[in-house]
Amino acid sequence: MGLDQTEILATAAAPQNGSARVWLESVSAGMRTVEAVIRELSQNDVPMLVVAEHGSGKAAAAARIHALSNRASEPFRIYQAREISKEMLAACNGQGGTLYLQEVGDLTDEAQKELVRQIGLHGNEHHRIPRFICGTSRELEPEVKTGKFREDLYYGISGVCLRLPPLRQRKEDIPFLRDWFLSAAARDFCRAVPMLSAETQNFFLEYNWPGNIRELKDAARAIVALGDEALAMGGLRSLLRRVDRGGNGEKISLKDAARAASREAEREIILQVLTRTRWNRRRAAQELQISYKALLYKLKQIGYEEYGA
Repeated sequence: MGLDQTEILATAAAPQNGSARVWLESVSAGMRTVEAVIRELSQNDVPMLVVAEHGSGKAAAAARIHALSNRASEPFRIYQAREISKEMLAACNGQGGTLYLQEVGDLTDEAQKELVRQIGLHGNEHHRIPRFICGTSRELEPEVKTGKFREDLYYGISGVCLRLPPLRQRKEDIPFLRDWFLSAAARDFCRAVPMLSAETQNFFLEYNWPGNIRELKDAARAIVALGDEALAMGGLRSLLRRVDRGGNGEKISLKDAARAASREAEREIILQVLTRTRWNRRRAAQELQISYKALLYKLKQIGYEEYGA
């Protein structure tokens, strides 16, 4: 089965063309250096490795390198390494363009062996193969030492290595990225671009963003989708801080953000009604048009079950 028949549709999740450039352009000196390196790397075809935390723009870097290369008119494909087989890699013969392998450390033993063979064909005029760009969010050297990752493959792809900084190390870029994602979400949802309060802007700058640029994008989309900054941020603050404490580079989804915002809004409404009714819980339940039992359950959820008893 050829690569064109089995291409993973995760391609759509990667920033491409102008969008890829946005993920990488910045005011920070570190990212200006990255852009200069990307321009240099685009001028050759050698296999390479991109190392960065989840959501930091590895696929965007690969797409940018492809767009600046002499292969720009040819296909740019993205594959999850865990999904690609030896046979799929063998079908690369005769195909040009650029092939980006996400989390190359997840390749099976057989696929690793085939990739070594394919890389060995690089520069052979009788074999036209893609340029291989491999991404990883974890260090591969320990896996080489334990035998989980082939040593010859590691040295075959890491001779040219690009490391991308996490968002917390390029916070000067957050306002630019935030505004771009807000504008993109506004176009997608056919809404006006929201003007964020100073409090929300400060939150974006102070938050650690363990999910990096992808997490920032999701947060911006949640604000636009919900159409109410206060409502969105109430949920996002609790959700983002919970992810931050985990520190595992987790992604947030628009659905999770909406749920969190909805819970926060419900909490505020319940407390407002209870304050107005002087914590008469039966009267509050009537005003909220829910059963007394349902109100007691909700109060327990938000930690106010003892109040007004």
